[in-house]
Amino acid sequence: MTVWTRPALWWRCAIALSAFLGIFLSNSSLVYFTLQSNVLVLGYFLGAVYWMVKRGTVDGPAPRLRGAAVLYITITGIVAHVLLNHGENPLPGLFSGPDRLQHWSSFFLHYTTPLMVLADWLLLSPRNASRWRDLPLWLSYPLGYAFLTEARAIAFPGFPLRYPYFFLDPTEKGYGWVGLQMVQLTVEFVVLAALVVGLDRLGTRLRRTPAVAQQV
Repeated sequence: MTVWTRPALWWRCAIALSAFLGIFLSNSSLVYFTLQSNVLVLGYFLGAVYWMVKRGTVDGPAPRLRGAAVLYITITGIVAHVLLNHGENPLPGLFSGPDRLQHWSSFFLHYTTPLMVLADWLLLSPRNASRWRDLPLWLSYPLGYAFLTEARAIAFPGFPLRYPYFFLDPTEKGYGWVGLQMVQLTVEFVVLAALVVGLDRLGTRLRRTPAVAQQV
């Protein structure tokens, strides 16, 4: 059986396609964390597909980078669904209205790609590749994004989209409120990063269970 016949290869191709479609159809700027996280996913999984074909393996490369991509795209999905869309059903806008392409872009960026990447993390190899010590490195990017956004807005007041997200905008409620939002998000991101590592361990147990059952 060659790598071309393995579902892992085609699943990762589908992830890259989903991320590409979301980016290609979008009229948003790279200033958004959403676009940045999807670009990272696209780059990683294109590289993973190349690696798998070249090496004839189903293992994804660079486990630390893979874990970071999982965390960032999961943050994108959760923040969009909970904070920006307030839990609304994303499906109706896909089939009606003048902004269907943007709804499809949002659906790929915020729902399809995050869910597919999570499934890849949980079910496909390599397993047990993440480490607790990776968490500070993973978290440095989303937190750095927030601080850079604030610094850029102060240094360049004429910059378009000074505050891409409402929870980074101190215009009405001040920097104290933004600081509280950042503390809350930091705690949530730490928990989410810990869950990403936990899912890695869970995926290992799920894959081992059938083998154990056969031995019994």
